[in-house]
Amino acid sequence: MTRSKSPPPILSRIPSSTVERELKLSVDSHFRLPRLTGTPLPKRALTSTYYDTAFYDLAHARITLRYRVERGKRAWQLKVPLGPDRQEIEIPDGQAGPPAPLRELLVLSLGHRKLMPVTTLRVWRTGVRVRRGRVPVADVALDSVSVVKEACVIQRFRELEIELLQGDDGSLRSLEQRLREAGASDHDGRPKLFRALCLPAPTPAAAPAPNAPVVDHLKWALTRHVRWLLAHDPGTRLGTESESLHQMRVATRRLRAVLRAARPVLVPEWANSLQNELTWLSKFLGQARDLDVQIAYFNEEAAGLDARDRKPLAKFVTHLQTQRERVQQVVLSELRGARYLELVRRLQQAASDPSVVESPVTLHELAKRAFKKLRKVIRRMGPSPNHAKLHEVRINTKRARYAAELAVGAVGKPAARFMKRAQAVQDLLGIYQDALQAEVYIRAFLKQSTSVRAGFVAGRMVERQRQRRETVRKTMKPLLKSLLKRGKNAWG
Repeated sequence: MTRSKSPPPILSRIPSSTVERELKLSVDSHFRLPRLTGTPLPKRALTSTYYDTAFYDLAHARITLRYRVERGKRAWQLKVPLGPDRQEIEIPDGQAGPPAPLRELLVLSLGHRKLMPVTTLRVWRTGVRVRRGRVPVADVALDSVSVVKEACVIQRFRELEIELLQGDDGSLRSLEQRLREAGASDHDGRPKLFRALCLPAPTPAAAPAPNAPVVDHLKWALTRHVRWLLAHDPGTRLGTESESLHQMRVATRRLRAVLRAARPVLVPEWANSLQNELTWLSKFLGQARDLDVQIAYFNEEAAGLDARDRKPLAKFVTHLQTQRERVQQVVLSELRGARYLELVRRLQQAASDPSVVESPVTLHELAKRAFKKLRKVIRRMGPSPNHAKLHEVRINTKRARYAAELAVGAVGKPAARFMKRAQAVQDLLGIYQDALQAEVYIRAFLKQSTSVRAGFVAGRMVERQRQRRETVRKTMKPLLKSLLKRGKNAWG
């Protein structure tokens, strides 16, 4: 588990927040932890009462809400998706029902449905904090779980968790191998709550057959992206982890791209209206995302400077963070509004029943159209394209990539190779755009500063942005050539 302290969320109460990254393994009643380099973890007895709706709406959305008691300490804990990982939000509280700040985050998942206790788990936890020298790499925890109903134990099971602290993927895989050699085996992927309730593991819907109608592929793609958007709505509202907002924005962008690619099979008025609303959503999410990117970049730059140069740059980062807090208020206001709730309703309806017209067009043809537009843009950008032309290439690369994603099931490896190269181009041009935007922020900040040292550091930072853009220009041409080649192989 990678844990990171976060800035205060803009909610009625301020919960603590961590990001967890873990790997689970199954063990039987005879399993014993092997000798691991580190220190024993304190033995813990945890009693957790899980809350959900009568239809387990939270569980199916990969969200868990529990009331945990440990040695007299009581806290409400909410876990929400964060890309492939999860974010845990905790509020120490002894009240009987879920606190208002947590209910505020779950407005989309709950709607008007009521929360109720669905099961109680008692966990006896032992384990080891694995270290490399003095550095804590991961916690390896062995949990013995009892499912309790009306004061009676109705089910028991054990499981093993590796939670990364300051380790990396290599550390995780190495520990996994050690534990498998000691007798651990594959986990079925279900959280403890799912096992307690005998629910199947949450799995994404299977992709349609390659020869399935275009509308089936469209519904599958829309469903995936709508679910991803909704999964990251709570974290975006909380505002403590930039990745939540980033993933929500990615889902919004992909929904727009899918609707654009599928335009020939959609009712124009219906598609245009939905596109306009997604553009509105993308706009205010984009403002917040741009600031998150710049804050992360300049924090990294500051670490490489000496103390006297770091100070004015730190003031600049604080200036950006103040702007980000103001933008978060806008994000929260819009996400709480009727317009957003109506958009979510329409997106869910679109995923299950899009407004389509009869058309002979195939997935291959839809993706080919997007690629041909991209090829035209690349060919007319010239030997020394300006900022606007490079931005146009980036936008069309995204559209062609997501159109290819819609068709990859029908086209296969050539489409997948094109998508991979398109992502590389997209990432490279993203660096160019970030450098351009960074220079805008630096110059705006410089107008407010009279410090000679700040002016010197700002000049260095501006020069860095120009170097970043020049590096992109030098790298870009062979990558674009390769992209066109991949596109020709995929779409002809």
